Amino acid sequence: MGGAGILLLLLLAGAGAVVAWRPPKGKCPLRCSCSKDSALCEGSPDLPVSFSPTLLSLSLVRTGVTQLKAGSFLRIPSLHLLLLTSNSFSVIEDDAFAGLSHLQYLFIEDNEIGSISKNALRGLRSLTHLSLANNHLEALPRFLFRGLETLTHVDLRGNPFQCDCRILWLLQWMPTMNASVGTGACAGPAALSHMQIRHLDPKTFKCRAIELSWFQTVGESALSVELFSYQGEPHIVLAQPFAGRCLILSWDYSLQRFRPEEELPAPSVVSCSLLVLAARLWGGSQLWARPSPGLRLAATQTLAPRRLLRPNDAELLWLEGQPCFVVADASKAGSTTLLCRDGPGFYPHQSLHAWHRDTDAEALELDGRPHLLLASASQRPVLFHWTGGRFERRTDIPEAEDVYATRHFQAGGDVFLCLTRYIGDSMVMRWDGSMFRLLQQLPSRGAHVFQPLLIARDQLAILGSDFAFSQVLRLEPDKGLLEPLQELGPPALVAPRAFTHVTIAGRRFLFAACFKGPTQIYQHHEIDLSA
Repeated sequence: MGGAGILLLLLLAGAGAVVAWRPPKGKCPLRCSCSKDSALCEGSPDLPVSFSPTLLSLSLVRTGVTQLKAGSFLRIPSLHLLLLTSNSFSVIEDDAFAGLSHLQYLFIEDNEIGSISKNALRGLRSLTHLSLANNHLEALPRFLFRGLETLTHVDLRGNPFQCDCRILWLLQWMPTMNASVGTGACAGPAALSHMQIRHLDPKTFKCRAIELSWFQTVGESALSVELFSYQGEPHIVLAQPFAGRCLILSWDYSLQRFRPEEELPAPSVVSCSLLVLAARLWGGSQLWARPSPGLRLAATQTLAPRRLLRPNDAELLWLEGQPCFVVADASKAGSTTLLCRDGPGFYPHQSLHAWHRDTDAEALELDGRPHLLLASASQRPVLFHWTGGRFERRTDIPEAEDVYATRHFQAGGDVFLCLTRYIGDSMVMRWDGSMFRLLQQLPSRGAHVFQPLLIARDQLAILGSDFAFSQVLRLEPDKGLLEPLQELGPPALVAPRAFTHVTIAGRRFLFAACFKGPTQIYQHHEIDLSA
């Protein structure tokens, strides 16, 4: 008897089984050796074959079995041990061992198995010893061992496992089980070849990917897109200068898409910040208020008509507990202005950076104090800090000429800046405690927006372009740098000017407002590469 038979006899002898050969009439297939409780078969036909329903152990060696299909052993439910060795089958299907609720020992060794279904071992609730050694398995399906809480020994050695994301679940599973697991060494990739699998660190595997795919298109062009909450539901407002309105969108739970809900007349509008301020390209910035509990707003105040001649951006900030607005003015005669609440309206509190044709304002906090960063068409960005009830100039941004817009984000305790440049390289900078210093340069042609966004667990930044595809980048914590992730499109964005994201109904969306084309909406997907 071969090595498999010796192993079988030893195990049966240890269990006190009778091994004397007494073939039950009609219950021992051709080319099998049978005893009262066991059978050893070599070269027998495909399963299922006829055995005694009280058989306790079965060994199939070099048989003609070509595949293990569902229910292959339903006729012998009393099995305690099953050994399949040196066979030619390459696939084990779902529920191949269905009905074997008493099986304790399963040895599938030295076969040509390259694939095993994720539910192949389902129902083996008494299994204590499992061997898949010396097969052709490059990976195991996730949750293969789910429900096998009785396992004490698992042997996976001798397989050409690829130690990529497909093995991550196994590394995470092994410490959770009270079982000894033999895994052997990696066959690939080349960098990990011959390394013992048990020595791999799950934390080094990068097995989560994200993707932004097109979801919906919304009508006319827009200059800005912002998010606000109304009655506990997120709403989106688009500033649409050519349509002369602020368009409010909400989520339609029936149609599972965004639909227009309200619009406010606002000729030449460039910003609809929180549905309070509508800054118009040629003056006439207005304050809006709700005269009733409904969503509809009404204009209640014209804001600083002599100072705001050509507003280009508006930002909300809180100073000493009160709401204020900074409106960046891009005219030669106007002045960027800080407006704060005084009674029922907002009135000028301070003029900032007069005559510099400011294009963008960004409110941020540094060292625990409010700061304001202004970008202009005529000089480097200037950083102000709040002191004594007003903003005072603190420093400028070195090596940053011709910056059209600035946006900041925080990650790992650091504050970063994304500086948008229309011609040249857009830049990423990091605050060092006294000034912003250059960290990274990114080629940009025709860029008006470089927008950082935190979506789920990912710090992204989107570099829009008038001349090429807009680029999505992701911050890699290990490097502290933004790395390319994907291009947005198709459809391609036409002169993008603003991005924002909204989470609703358990889904995440990215809105892209475009100056020369419709607003595009993309859906954010997470992809588990270890599945």
